Amino acid sequence: MMNYNIRGENIEVTPALRDYVEKKISKLDRYFLETLNTDVHVNLKVNQDKTAKVEVTIPLPQLVLRAEEVHEDMYAAIDLIVDKLERQIRKHKTKVNRKLREKGTTKEFFKPIAVNLEAEAETDKDDAELPIVRTKHFNLKPMDSEEAVLQMNLLGHNFFIYTDAETNHTNIVYKRKDGKYGLIETK
Repeated sequence: MMNYNIRGENIEVTPALRDYVEKKISKLDRYFLETLNTDVHVNLKVNQDKTAKVEVTIPLPQLVLRAEEVHEDMYAAIDLIVDKLERQIRKHKTKVNRKLREKGTTKEFFKPIAVNLEAEAETDKDDAELPIVRTKHFNLKPMDSEEAVLQMNLLGHNFFIYTDAETNHTNIVYKRKDGKYGLIETK
């Protein structure tokens, strides 16, 4: 069962809007053999330019589904989000099933689905473009997040991995699309 956590920023989440979100996202259940027992995090936002932004995060045991969409119409944005999430599921399903076939295992996580062959070929093409072409090795210097952001900017990168001087954990700072910075802390 999916538990919905729907938040609105600059918009009231009406019962009609809530029902629409739940109805659309619940269609993803059809891709899985077992009923999903997870929390679905939905953030609905109306920007100053009156565009609607929808963000959905669904943590699952095998993967985390996450998508965001900006559109002039909130309902259209929700529809586009569901399309993105379905593409992510199909792509992941293709990878998992290919690995299972290679290993000779028959354990399935996903229901068999009818997929457009052109879309499947596109997914295979995308997978072919994922080989690691370069590996870098470096020591993580202990520092705080502010110094990590400075280092990231000096290097001209959009993320930087470092060891937190206080916790001794590996953390990541990154530059967000809005120009601000984010921090990912590991445990």
